[in-house]
Amino acid sequence: MEENEKIVLFEKASIPSAVAKLSVPMIFSSLVMVLYNMADTYFVGMLNNPVENAAVSLAAPVLLAFNAINNLFGVGTSSMMSRALGRKDYEVVSESSAFGFYCSLICGVLFGLLCGLFHGPLLTLIGADETTRAATQGYMFWTVYLGAAPSILNVVMAYLVRSEGAALHASIGTMSGCILNMILDPIFILPWGFHMGAAGAGLATCISNCVACLYFFVLLYVKRGNTFVCINPKKFRIKRQIIREVCGVGIPASIQNLLNVTGMTVLNNFTSAYGADAVAAMGIAYKIYMVPMQVAMGFSQGIMPLVSYNFASGNRRRMKDTILFALKLIVPVLAVVTVLYYINAGRLISLFMNNEAIIAYGTRFLHGFGLGICFISVDFLAVGVFQALGFGRYALLFAVMRKLILEIPALLILNMIFPLYGLAYAQCTAEFILCICAILMLRHIFRTYHNTNEYDSSR
Repeated sequence: MEENEKIVLFEKASIPSAVAKLSVPMIFSSLVMVLYNMADTYFVGMLNNPVENAAVSLAAPVLLAFNAINNLFGVGTSSMMSRALGRKDYEVVSESSAFGFYCSLICGVLFGLLCGLFHGPLLTLIGADETTRAATQGYMFWTVYLGAAPSILNVVMAYLVRSEGAALHASIGTMSGCILNMILDPIFILPWGFHMGAAGAGLATCISNCVACLYFFVLLYVKRGNTFVCINPKKFRIKRQIIREVCGVGIPASIQNLLNVTGMTVLNNFTSAYGADAVAAMGIAYKIYMVPMQVAMGFSQGIMPLVSYNFASGNRRRMKDTILFALKLIVPVLAVVTVLYYINAGRLISLFMNNEAIIAYGTRFLHGFGLGICFISVDFLAVGVFQALGFGRYALLFAVMRKLILEIPALLILNMIFPLYGLAYAQCTAEFILCICAILMLRHIFRTYHNTNEYDSSR
C-alpha cells in the first residue's frame, strides 16, 4: 500500500468503509484462528478418548501465555507505529517495528526453552495428573517447547503489518498457517494417518506457524521500499522513547493475558477435580465460546490503527465516530449469537464428541459462557481504545479487575454455591460489571478529548 493510500484510508475514507477494510480481514483471521484451535479439539475428539482431549484443554493456559509476549511487542509496537504514522514520524515507525520484531523473537526462543527445561513443575501447575500427564506433555512438546518462537513471531508480525493499514496481508499470513493446520491435523492425529493423538495436533500447529512466518518474511521482502515495517537488524536500537511507548501499552496488555492464563489455570484446576470428562467438556465449551469472543477481539483490534492514527493527528471527531460506529455494529450482532448459542448448546457440543456425559456437562457450561458474549464485546472494544490511544494504565486497570478482583473470586464463590456448573458463570459475572465500567470510561474519554477540529496544527 502506497503512502497516499494509507492517508486516504486513515483520513478520507468513510468510517464504515475504513472500519470494514481494517476489521473484516482481522475478524476472518480471528475466526480462522479459532477454527484451527477447535480443529485440534475436533480431530482429537474423533479418537473418542477423553484423556487425549483433556490434554489439549490442559495445555491451553500455556498457549494463552504466548499472548503475553504477543501483546507486549505486538499491541505495544503497533500502537506506537500507528500513532507515529499519524504524526508522519516515519523513522520512529521503522525503529519501533524492528524493536518489536527482535524482542519477540528473543522472548519466544527463551519461553520455549524454559518451558522445556521445567516441564515437570509446569505440567503439575496446569493441572495434569497421572492420567493426563503423558498426553499433555506430548502436545506441549510441539506447541510450546519447539513451537513458541514461530507462534509468537507469526502473531507479532501480523500486528506490525496491520499497523500501517495492510490488514488484508496480515490476515492472509495468519490464515495461511491456520488453514494448513486444519489440513495437517487429521493426517497427524487420526488412526488412518500417523495416529499421534494430541501430539499430532501439536506437530500440525508447529508446522503451520512456521509457514505463516515464512509468508510474512516473503511479504516484507517483496514490499521492501514500499512499507514502513522494518526488520533490518541495523534498525534495532534500545531507545528510551521506544521502550517507554511500547511497554507503556504492551506491558498492561501483557499482564492482561498473564491474568487470563491465571484465570484459566484456576478454572482447569477446579474442573479437574470432577474428572477427565468434565475437563474435556469445559475445554470444548470454552473453545466454542471463543468463536464470538475472537470476533469481538478481532473487531476491536482491527479498528485500533484507525483510532490511533486519528487521535495522534488531532482528528478527534473521526476518532469518536469510529468508536461509536463500532459499538452500534458489534453489540447487536453478538446479541443474536448469544441467543443462538443458548438454544443450540447441546448440538454444538455434540459436534466435537459423541459422549453423553460430555454433552451434558458441556451444554450447561456453554449456557454460562454464552451469557457473557455481549458484555465482553463492549469490554474488548474499550480496552482496544485504551491501547490505541496509548492509555496503558486504563487497560491494566481493566485486566486486574477482570481476573483478580472479579472473575477468580467469582470462580471460588460460585463453585461453592453451585459445584462445577457455577464455574461457567464466573466470567459472565465479571464481564457484566466490566461492561458498565467500560461505558463509563469511554464517556470519560469522549468528554476529555471533545475537540472536534478536523486536524490540529501539529500535523
